[in-house]
Amino acid sequence: MSDKPGIPRVDLPPGVHLDTLAVREGLPATPWGENSEALFLTSSFVHPDAATAAARFANEEEAFVYTRFTNPTTMMMERRLAALEGAEACIATASGMSAILLLVMGLLKAGDHVICSQSVFGSTIKLLGGEMAKFGVETTFVSQTDVAQWRAALRPNTRLLFAETPTNPLTEVCDIAALAGIAHGAGAWLAVDNCFCSPALQQPLQLGADFVIHSGTKYLDGQGRVIAGAVCGPQAEIEGKLVPLMRSAGMCLSPFNAWVVLKGLETLSIRMRAQSERALALAQWLQTHPQVERVYYPGLASHPQHELAMRQQNGQGGAVLSFIVKGQAQGGPELARRHAFHVIDSTRICSITANLGDTKTTITHPSSTSHGRLSEDQRLAAGITQGLIRVAVGLDDVQDLQADLQRGLDTLTT
Repeated sequence: MSDKPGIPRVDLPPGVHLDTLAVREGLPATPWGENSEALFLTSSFVHPDAATAAARFANEEEAFVYTRFTNPTTMMMERRLAALEGAEACIATASGMSAILLLVMGLLKAGDHVICSQSVFGSTIKLLGGEMAKFGVETTFVSQTDVAQWRAALRPNTRLLFAETPTNPLTEVCDIAALAGIAHGAGAWLAVDNCFCSPALQQPLQLGADFVIHSGTKYLDGQGRVIAGAVCGPQAEIEGKLVPLMRSAGMCLSPFNAWVVLKGLETLSIRMRAQSERALALAQWLQTHPQVERVYYPGLASHPQHELAMRQQNGQGGAVLSFIVKGQAQGGPELARRHAFHVIDSTRICSITANLGDTKTTITHPSSTSHGRLSEDQRLAAGITQGLIRVAVGLDDVQDLQADLQRGLDTLTT
């Protein structure tokens, strides 16, 4: 949530930098003087008298009331993430997908239209293209990188453009500033899922986006411990549209999970730099392997949006890459899938899981996991073939990761 009169904040000098905000922003210490942020595990808060309770429940007096929509630990995490994104306000949610749900339910109504990249996370496609359609919100899916398609999809009732950049799993990068211009020219909002980069590498609001979505489960936590989400954006919309909906619907983040993400933010910048360096080295090595058909990674000069990614992402490619093993051309989708499974099953270090953002490197087959609920046509439209493997590089030694992948790549057979 945003700043509330009567609820103090940390007294920091003006102009402090991102890395300082990542370890200092939030709420002042309690009278006990703790150096690590306090964890408030309470469902409710006591009021001095009935009249004060009534005023607080009516939102006439700023105070912590009920953890479904106000909690000190959660507010500390919200304030810190908002500061890192350069946002006026932030609201934490139970997961990244609940953050998207909160946004679209808070901003849209029946009859509204959304334009979304066809390359976004599979659950986002299912939510916007399937579940929201039942409530009269229609979504048009377009190419992530073709600005003309976004413009051509505009309708008089278009209210929201939604993109994630880079995308999961092909790491396609959209031009945030260009999409912001299209959205604002049509009187619509632009929301950007910043999960892959985090504010350590990319700040979409500075490029013209109106809202930033996060799955805090990924890099904000950084160690695969909790499920969390957040929406950052203008205070008027966060406080006026999303907080009231949260108060009614309750897709809130637990204080404990908020505390874990809060502590994860302290090392975010360091982790993102280190993991990006390892991902680049691994991507460069994969490009040279004879059994690899193609590598997708924004940090590579061969990536179609490399220059744009370097401008938007603080010169870093991020920690996620994907690659296609050979097999599709020789034996079709069935052979390609068998080859991909062989490479994945031959690993001894990489964790076979669809989660990402962990300090432990993870590996997965997107077509059968993160995008498994989509139809084959939907997967192919997004460029996700049976031979595609996604690797989210952690802090493992790069040489060990190369050996782990080489074990399977070197033993592929037809």
